[in-house]
Amino acid sequence: MNKRSASLISVLVPAFAFLFFLSPVNAQNKKTEPPGADVKRTITRHETHRLPYGGSLTVVGAPVGSITIEGWDRSEIDISAEIELHAPTDADLDRLALFNNFAVDVDTIHVRILTTGTHDKKFMKQAAKNFPKGLLGLPWKLDFRVKVPALTDVEIDSGVGPIKIAGVEGAMRINALQSNADLTLTGGYFSAIIQRGAVNVTVPTRSWHGMGLNLQLAGGTIDVALAPGFSADLDATVLRLGEIKNSFAGLVPREEGAANPHFLEARAGAGGAKLSFTVGDGVISIKSLSSQQ
Repeated sequence: MNKRSASLISVLVPAFAFLFFLSPVNAQNKKTEPPGADVKRTITRHETHRLPYGGSLTVVGAPVGSITIEGWDRSEIDISAEIELHAPTDADLDRLALFNNFAVDVDTIHVRILTTGTHDKKFMKQAAKNFPKGLLGLPWKLDFRVKVPALTDVEIDSGVGPIKIAGVEGAMRINALQSNADLTLTGGYFSAIIQRGAVNVTVPTRSWHGMGLNLQLAGGTIDVALAPGFSADLDATVLRLGEIKNSFAGLVPREEGAANPHFLEARAGAGGAKLSFTVGDGVISIKSLSSQQ
């Protein structure tokens, strides 16, 4: 391991460690085994709000659930959600439905989707002081599907579940505990910290339209598919166990000694914005979009 990799370890490993404590879902993970939940109920919600181009979206997800963000050509946000609850009785489901939900806060240029629920001890103490303790640990999930203007800043804090982003350019940030993420990106500034998962990054354009990308994954795999003829600077680092697999033609080291199974500093085409990928333990694969199965 060279000095550059060692310095990266000293900076990034603490960041991955802090991710667990920053996640909003830890309270549910620490709870004792809940009572049997034999009755299931699914609740759907849908609403739209005005959101101009260049606005921003914040999503605070549930402990478990998927988040899909899609760009479109309208100056509005379209929110579809599906809430799945489990409890021993219908009466318990009625009680849970009052709290396991979400609120939408709409400002002129900023929309916030904020999940509430029994996983949040502070919220429950304020909203339901006499809530039955036996219902606090019951499983539930909340899936979001959100359409936003193509030019929108997006911030996501989520627990466990898939994340999908496509058709959006802007400043985007993801903080997730565990996710199998499918990201189709073309520009803006993208930053993500994910503790565990499998992340697919697809760049279908021949250059990156913006400042760049910084994706950090504590454990798992990152698969990067780039359009043929793509131009950018690309860094990849595996901090501990694992390797970098590169089959993208034309990706060459930017300087001597900047390519080995754990570390890569390379340039594709004429260079450009920097795309940086880091895995603590796992594999980073870089290939051409045309070769993707």
